[in-house]
Amino acid sequence: MGLEKEKSDTSIIMDEDEFNRSIEPILSKKGKVYTTAPDRDPNDINAHLKFGFEDVIAEPISTHSFDRVWIGSHAAFELVKFIFYRLLTTLLAVPMAFILGLVFGVLSCIHIWLVMPVIHSFMMLLPTFQIVWRSLTDVFVVPLSQSIGKSLSSIHVEITGN
Repeated sequence: MGLEKEKSDTSIIMDEDEFNRSIEPILSKKGKVYTTAPDRDPNDINAHLKFGFEDVIAEPISTHSFDRVWIGSHAAFELVKFIFYRLLTTLLAVPMAFILGLVFGVLSCIHIWLVMPVIHSFMMLLPTFQIVWRSLTDVFVVPLSQSIGKSLSSIHVEITGN
């Protein structure tokens, strides 16, 4: 349970380009062996999903496991996350894209051809309704409110102590 004094002699033998490339097939373009992967989330919609092993599992300074256990668990975490994501996207990506395309197509159609024309129609009729509403309140609500206010204003409440 104490601090481990074990030295770690691990090193990465890959250069940075090879380390960062995806496992997609290597396609050469204009003499380059590796190309940068396209950004599939340019608007950072899923920024909350950009996490690593250290974001999920963290050991404070006072409690450390063996270095080999830490490295092995890190490798297992990344491998399982990678494999399950690839497996689930292989099974679900195309059906979900079809369903979401259908849903957003229907929502877009309803919004464009139903909701916005109704809103614009109400906005065009609103000044007319506003004039009629103001006239009705001036005729019925204002006199009633004034008479109630005058009759209630003559009431005086006094609190006397026993």
